[in-house]
Amino acid sequence: MKKFLPVLLLLAMACKQKEYNADLLVKNALVYTVDSKFSTAEAFVVNAGKIIAVGNADTLQEKYKARQVVDAGGKPVYPGFIDAHAHFYEYGLGLQEADLDTTKSWQEVIDSVRSFAAKNPEGWIVGRGWDQNKWKVKQFPDKAKLDSLFPARPVILSRIDGHAVMVNQAALNIAGVKPGQTIIGGKIETINGKLTGLMIDNAQGIITRKIPPPTEQVTQSAFLGAQKNCFAVGLTTVDDCGLPFTMVNTIASLQHKGALKMRMYVMLSDAEENYEYLFKRGAYKTPSLNVRAFKVYADGALGSRGACLLQPYADQKNWRGFLLSQPKHFEEVAKKIADHGFQMCTHAIGDSANRVILKIYASVLKGKNDKRWRIEHSQIVAPEDVKYFGDYNIVPSVQPTHATSDMNWAVTRLGKARLKTAYAYKQLLNQNGWLPLGTDFPVENINPMYTFYAAVERKDLKGMPEDGFQMENAISRKQALQGITIWAAKANFEEKEKGSIEPGKYADFVVLDNDIMKAKGSVLPNIKVLKTFINGEQVYEKK
Repeated sequence: MKKFLPVLLLLAMACKQKEYNADLLVKNALVYTVDSKFSTAEAFVVNAGKIIAVGNADTLQEKYKARQVVDAGGKPVYPGFIDAHAHFYEYGLGLQEADLDTTKSWQEVIDSVRSFAAKNPEGWIVGRGWDQNKWKVKQFPDKAKLDSLFPARPVILSRIDGHAVMVNQAALNIAGVKPGQTIIGGKIETINGKLTGLMIDNAQGIITRKIPPPTEQVTQSAFLGAQKNCFAVGLTTVDDCGLPFTMVNTIASLQHKGALKMRMYVMLSDAEENYEYLFKRGAYKTPSLNVRAFKVYADGALGSRGACLLQPYADQKNWRGFLLSQPKHFEEVAKKIADHGFQMCTHAIGDSANRVILKIYASVLKGKNDKRWRIEHSQIVAPEDVKYFGDYNIVPSVQPTHATSDMNWAVTRLGKARLKTAYAYKQLLNQNGWLPLGTDFPVENINPMYTFYAAVERKDLKGMPEDGFQMENAISRKQALQGITIWAAKANFEEKEKGSIEPGKYADFVVLDNDIMKAKGSVLPNIKVLKTFINGEQVYEKK
């Protein structure tokens, strides 16, 4: 009889296992499904990484026996947040570089760089995040202090927007930069015939091409470090805007190993080898990686006066900024992207840049369509050009925290009249009835709660201005939630697989400690993520 016991035990275990017909039940929750009716529920069921039922907890518990039960304790649950415009890999690299984001003066930048260099004694000194608009003296710095501290070691420090760098003479020597040198779509700053070390937009490439590429270990650490921080703020998908095709295999390999669980929508940068790669092999699509778009840059940033404006800058009367390429380049790129059936996503900040790209899009799209071509930022749009978004179904992809970060100094660049046509998110939303939201991190903070808060309250983290910034362009809480979930998914052609809590979709969701749909406005930026799930697997829990 004893020899039969193990067999009977195995049979009993097998029968018990067959009782399970689901992997996960989430109950006792306030579930914002973000479905077409914007309905709420109290429970949902997950099996094999996908949601299979949503509804009443008692009903679902009668029908399904789940291996794992998550009692949400009455907390709100939302679809996993999606950042429709970010620089995920760049952010991860930045975690391993000198962090200059909180510096309040050029001297603080110097002090941070000196401290970083002492801890990292070899190779290039790389830092990012300085912003002269946050300083008491709002002028661009020069390289004199860097030269005295690092006469032989190259230094490159990126401005917060990624559209300007400050470098020392050692870096200029390595790149062979000379006074008087010019470049299309960029500016090599000189004063009295001497290089200041400031390199704007395309001029940056002269330097960055000389920096040794990251090692495999650094690259992997960048992706995994970025992922860890993003999970902690509830992000389950990020759009990485502008990578080389060589990164596709790196990302796919890390995802295949199970190390990189973050879902990614990758836009390849505007380079011939990237077009050749995707045109030859076609779109690359797995449950976690989607590569079907190209990121093109029309102009630079407002903060570094690289944004291309129709009229001169209010604080520099003889300067309108510039396009980063000739219009012919954008025309050719648009045509070949359209001919091959891919998505075009173009960075456009200034009203002149937006006009150029909108007209080129219109000439290619020829009326209503579902190509979902995007204008990234759509920051300053002339009133007469707004109609292009609706007439040609062009998607304005915006970042609400740009408005609240820029509002205190943007008026000096644009003047009061032109500022009224900038950061006009409600007006842009009305063109197509939907609006994807992102952060542009690491330019802004990665936290989608800040995105939500800026979109609906139009205030910075200090709660200013008290009445909100240009509140005529605030959007509703419902719209803001849609912007970081289903509308962001739609901008990526992924609304049928994610962006809402509905049967058949991936079980990507977050549990928050407070309800963003009901909490006081001042509370919104302080709301925390308790848990983050991807494919029904918990990838983050607040300790």
